[in-house]
Amino acid sequence: MHVDQNPLQFFTAVCYDWLKLLETNEAKQIITEALTKRVKKAQIKVCAFVIMPNHIHIIWRIQNGFKLEEVQRDFLKFTAKELMSMLREQKGEDALEEIYVGLKDRKYQVWKRNSMSIDLVHEWFFKQKFDYLHENPCQPHWQLAELPEDYKYSSARFYEDGVDEFGFLTHHSEI
Repeated sequence: MHVDQNPLQFFTAVCYDWLKLLETNEAKQIITEALTKRVKKAQIKVCAFVIMPNHIHIIWRIQNGFKLEEVQRDFLKFTAKELMSMLREQKGEDALEEIYVGLKDRKYQVWKRNSMSIDLVHEWFFKQKFDYLHENPCQPHWQLAELPEDYKYSSARFYEDGVDEFGFLTHHSEI
């Protein structure tokens, strides 16, 4: 029996209050390690990503046998925990004040609730999101790179030279 694959998805997660919690290379490393972990567990295939100072975009396919909601939840929970540890380590307990929410189910919040996940069912829509994601660091309000492939924490260079320096990317033609 043939089981249809889950659709490719454009996933966006934004830091709480649009804070620049992902500005440091150490923070970005937490995100790439979390993606590596999910790929190694065969939960996802990632064909594109960018880590911006206050948000991330990922184009991924949740693998059969795994639920989108659970993969997203676990990814965000893991990265939130790691980012809070990093902040504590770097700046002490006071660093968490800006993400304090004091809710019944959580004391701190790293990610805004209701991350966005859009099915990429049309080739033109995939291309639009793929290009948008890679162009993001070059936008005038960011000025993080001149060319998409110059920005380290993105998959753009992978599509330029074919080298996956992160170890978790799959070319979109193979996903």
